[in-house]
Amino acid sequence: MSHARAAAHASAAAGRLLALERGGHLRLARGIEDFDLAFAGEGPPLAVLHLEGAEAIDAELEALELWYGAGLRSLGPVWSRPNAFGHGVPFLAPSSPDTGPGLTRSGRALVRRCAELGILVDLSHLNEAGFWDVERLECGPLVASHSAAHALCAASRNLTDAQLDAIAASGGLVGIVFACSFLRRDFADDEDTPLELIAEHARYVADRVGTAHVALGSDFDGTLIPRPLGDAAGLPKLIDALARVGFSADELEAIAWRNWRRVLSAWWRR
Repeated sequence: MSHARAAAHASAAAGRLLALERGGHLRLARGIEDFDLAFAGEGPPLAVLHLEGAEAIDAELEALELWYGAGLRSLGPVWSRPNAFGHGVPFLAPSSPDTGPGLTRSGRALVRRCAELGILVDLSHLNEAGFWDVERLECGPLVASHSAAHALCAASRNLTDAQLDAIAASGGLVGIVFACSFLRRDFADDEDTPLELIAEHARYVADRVGTAHVALGSDFDGTLIPRPLGDAAGLPKLIDALARVGFSADELEAIAWRNWRRVLSAWWRR
């Protein structure tokens, strides 16, 4: 998608979000204090303005300041395709996430500037070379907001053990994705996928690197999720499935929200 087209679509969507905030229907998160207010039940529900793929931002990053002023607090440099900033991992299975070159010069500048401003950088759609480029920049906790374990489902979108180790070493987290084809060993896009598979991926990551680096990742929009989950109203069923694979009450609380709060606080430090 061209920068001009992406900027037009993204600006329109952000405008609708700001209109909802102005109307009192939600509050945009601009700092961790907004998260805490929402969790305490003060005010309307919280929303995080996120761009999945940075095509709406010019390669010179002049628009990034405007987006930050509008409330942007989370950004994935790429979706699953190349752009001016790097190379998104295509949807391949079976495949490793090592599918091409890493960040461009503009991509490295984008990650650095996001860290300076306080915009979380999301690595879920970035290929493996790009992942390691971000890791070497040491700009903040590594976050893959909606991915799963490559050892259990060898899809290109999932994370290798080495990537999981690096995420934990940085103090980051993996939000376990709900997409059926990234959970199943047969890669089937089958909504009759049991919730136990989401729990199995969470258990694998926790056993490998610790529960502090596991969170809920979802991806309700744009993918097929297990029928037993349905939508956000089904999340208590998922919590029950996580409990059945041995997570304690304290660990479930960490997975449900505390781990996200810790990582968001680290990125939203301005």
